[in-house]
Amino acid sequence: MSGRFYDCITDFIFLEHELKKADVIFVPGGNYPESAQRAAALFADGYAPYVLPSGRYSKLAGHFTGDSSYETEWDYLRDVLRRGGVPDSAILKEDQATFTWENAICSRHVLEKLGIPVKTAIIVCQAFHARRCWMYYREQFPDTELLICPVVTRGITRENWYLDEDKIDTVLGEVERCGSQFHRIMKDKIRDPRPADGSLIKWWS
Repeated sequence: MSGRFYDCITDFIFLEHELKKADVIFVPGGNYPESAQRAAALFADGYAPYVLPSGRYSKLAGHFTGDSSYETEWDYLRDVLRRGGVPDSAILKEDQATFTWENAICSRHVLEKLGIPVKTAIIVCQAFHARRCWMYYREQFPDTELLICPVVTRGITRENWYLDEDKIDTVLGEVERCGSQFHRIMKDKIRDPRPADGSLIKWWS
């Protein structure tokens, strides 16, 4: 028998795709710079004409937990993108989301309001968060080809997550949330496939 018993978890969580030119680059919210830095590099290489960072602050914290000079995750991520050479005209705004599910929902609302069609999109996110990000955005953008571009944060990689107790907690926590959170999403969609406001946020508040 070959392979380790947890390789299936590694392959499930640490999702990554080959990139190609897209209509937009999504950056789910956070108080770390790596995703926005990578998005800026992709923009510089011509992968997409727009970058859409998303986030207010963590719903659990109730405020932005990074540098106190920023009010929201979007403010912070925009600044990282600017320092990476992305012009303001290419940075779209979404500063209301307080967790990843809202990042996906609110990003869709922004693009719909601006009338920007999205056939292909790149999601730049933390490597251990890749599967859940992809699932959330996939639900909100069912007709879009979504490509994951993972970045390593907190030193957690597909090669080492099982070697440290904190890393194990983080990755297996993602596995648990892929079950518990999507359990609720899927049941809600059966009851009400598309609420009148088009958000699907109501059940989480």
